[in-house]
Amino acid sequence: MKKFFLYIILYSVALASNAQKASSPNGNLSVKTTDKNLVVSYKKHKVIELADVGFKKLIFLRKVTEDYQMLEGKRLHCTNEANEYWAALGKEVRIVMRLYNDGIAFRYEYTNLQNQSLPQEHTVYLIPEGTKRWMMQWSDGYEGFFPMSTTYKQKPVPSFSGVSASADGWNNRWGYPALLEPNGGIFALISEANIERRQSASFLLNDGERFSVMPAENKLELSGEWHTPWRVIIIGSLQDIVQSTLVTDVCEPSKLADTSWIVPGVVSWIYWANNHGSNDFNIIRKYVDMAVALHLPYVLIDAEWDEMDKLASNNGKTIEDAVSYALSKGIKPLIWYNSSVGWINGAPGPKFRLNKPEDREREFAWCEKIGVAGVKIDFFSGDNQMNMDYCLDLMESAARHHLLVNFHGATIPRGWQRTYPNLLSTEGVYGAEWYNNVATFTDKAACHNATLPFTRNVIGPMDYTPCAFSDSQHPHITTNAHELALTVLYESGLQHLADHPESFLSQPQDVQDFLSKLPAVWDETRFVSGYPGEGAVLARRSGNTWYVAGINGKDEPSTLKLPLGFLPKGSVLLFADGDDRAWSITNSASVPKEISCQPRGGFVMVIK
Repeated sequence: MKKFFLYIILYSVALASNAQKASSPNGNLSVKTTDKNLVVSYKKHKVIELADVGFKKLIFLRKVTEDYQMLEGKRLHCTNEANEYWAALGKEVRIVMRLYNDGIAFRYEYTNLQNQSLPQEHTVYLIPEGTKRWMMQWSDGYEGFFPMSTTYKQKPVPSFSGVSASADGWNNRWGYPALLEPNGGIFALISEANIERRQSASFLLNDGERFSVMPAENKLELSGEWHTPWRVIIIGSLQDIVQSTLVTDVCEPSKLADTSWIVPGVVSWIYWANNHGSNDFNIIRKYVDMAVALHLPYVLIDAEWDEMDKLASNNGKTIEDAVSYALSKGIKPLIWYNSSVGWINGAPGPKFRLNKPEDREREFAWCEKIGVAGVKIDFFSGDNQMNMDYCLDLMESAARHHLLVNFHGATIPRGWQRTYPNLLSTEGVYGAEWYNNVATFTDKAACHNATLPFTRNVIGPMDYTPCAFSDSQHPHITTNAHELALTVLYESGLQHLADHPESFLSQPQDVQDFLSKLPAVWDETRFVSGYPGEGAVLARRSGNTWYVAGINGKDEPSTLKLPLGFLPKGSVLLFADGDDRAWSITNSASVPKEISCQPRGGFVMVIK
């Protein structure tokens, strides 16, 4: 490594006068240093500035081109290209920066570390007051709103874990992703990607307009070579933001030789309507039977299944009987575990079955033996290095036993879905589950739902648990068409349907048929129209069928524009708002140019 650095330094000095301009392959993105800072521009408009970067010039290193396949996500076939640059930050540390056509990614690389603690992070983003932003106050489960603001001066939300405030009382700790609109129509989405072993994830800590990247706890003593995760900024129009695969572009490819057992799909889910239903064999049967009726491939048996034999009405039946019943009906069961590193005391079980390697292997071998298809693992304790390594252990062990993985109460996706394709979904979102918890969600859900396509769901699969036509503990005031639209608008390799079986099975036959054929894999995704918090329309293709979904995030009627000239001609089935949250279901031979939505309404079109 030392010889490599020496060679690069000598080579760059010799060619300094001929060094290439630091720009993306298409020239739209560029960076330059001014004084101590680095300015990132898009089509000659300043987008964001990094403070105190510690170098004067970036030296061209190489071109990066990739072509890879995903098993789930916003598209299956992904391509990208970038120009890669570097600059020395000291004798044994350098920054490596890639300029893609849709953003930048950079990381810090160290050599010759000798039992040293985590090196100090260099990254500081300057976000001037007055800049439009959609940022979530940090919590260890990433369950928060992204309110539009033009200032960092926001009061901490006391219900969130990890609350942090400055001396003057403003929240100063923020989670990823952070969406900015520094210029009208030009956006930047800040996140990170490719968490590897010996690394922690990070968050943003601000002091006024300076937002510093702060790695979570990492107690390791590091030796030899080490690098940070990639710091990522997706840049461009809302179309560029929504359609970007930059988070997976910078991640390591999968090493799995056989992925034929990894099959995304729609899931019948117990918890939303029956919080403690997974210890009741008879309730589990109802959700299995719902999956059969709707032709869904999966059922999730949630928390407390380990207590099934204690319930008298079960007549001694256990989780193995529930799994056998599902398999007998052709439904693949997923089961829940407590990670036992976060919420433990007072939390549901099963607990402490996955923490030790030998216990984890035994448990996952048992799952594989009895026919469990995957595991949902919940209640992690934040983004520290211990949790990150634990997640990697879980995904690798699950893959050895052909188990799909869904992380809940956990960190957001940082590209692991490419490296570990058995990770089909992650919560990390303030989703429909919150109708169970607080009344707050009811009034804010529509605006929040119309923000997520531009923030959280951009960076990876999102287990929001959508589509509730009835009410849980707290009512929802979105329309039926809005709820149905979420199943397409939100991408997740395991799409959990939230409502009661009776509710789904009482819907019009066209709605039931829609759910029966709903894909969880998309060949491509296109942004159609919308603006964060106001409305969102996306088009997704599965084979020869296009699904177009849109929602109104406002508390007043709204007309959603549909510039859909790229769609082929075909039959159109439209689910739209009727009166008083009722259905309007029509068939036609043409795609409308706009759709009027009720307050908090929506629509879905299926074009064959």
